[in-house]
Amino acid sequence: QPPNFVAMSPIPKVTVAVGDEVKAGDPIFFDKKRPDIQYCAPVSGEVIAINRGAKRSIANVVILKDKDQQFRSVTAPNLADCSKEDLANFLMANGGWSFIRQRPFNIIADPADEPRGVYVSTFDTAPLAPDLNLVVDGREAAFQKGLEVMAKFAPVHLGLNAKEQPHTAFTSAEGVQKHWFHGKHPAGNVGIQIHHIEPITTTSKVWTLGVQDVITIGALFSEGRFNAERV
Repeated sequence: QPPNFVAMSPIPKVTVAVGDEVKAGDPIFFDKKRPDIQYCAPVSGEVIAINRGAKRSIANVVILKDKDQQFRSVTAPNLADCSKEDLANFLMANGGWSFIRQRPFNIIADPADEPRGVYVSTFDTAPLAPDLNLVVDGREAAFQKGLEVMAKFAPVHLGLNAKEQPHTAFTSAEGVQKHWFHGKHPAGNVGIQIHHIEPITTTSKVWTLGVQDVITIGALFSEGRFNAERV
């Protein structure tokens, strides 16, 4: 759904047609203002509809999911020696970049920017929010790999829950700065955490991701595929 992405053109360029078969990770549309950033299919199957909204804007692309999922395989660069530019190009071409949001404004990050930091909250205090300890369970390797990817762009800050014991994937994460928070909602909101760690100024930009976004980016490297599974 293109409207899920703040500031995207109402009529992005759709690269599939009704009747096409796609694999998970195949590009399905891109913003004409930033054509390098591809938005990829989260599942494999047949494109059965491309629905339009007001003024012929693209409301959604509907994919009838296969019973047995097929993934487009990708060859990730070596993190040890790849440049920021090559890493950004890989993420943009394979769906990973669409999960990186810029603050202020919560828009898709601009790869030309140099952010002050990357912020990830490992707990959600909102009512009925999922327990991220359960979300990361079994996906620890992909989460750590995703943190390593983002650390290539800027220092990574993890927000940890001081009211209860976080998952070991969070407390033992390597190559990041850890910050502990205690309090009622919205203590788990990444914007609140940024404010208390180092407030955004008129001249600074930061990037944010959710835990599941980090896992999906990490899976591009640890699994060699665009795995957009969500709990």
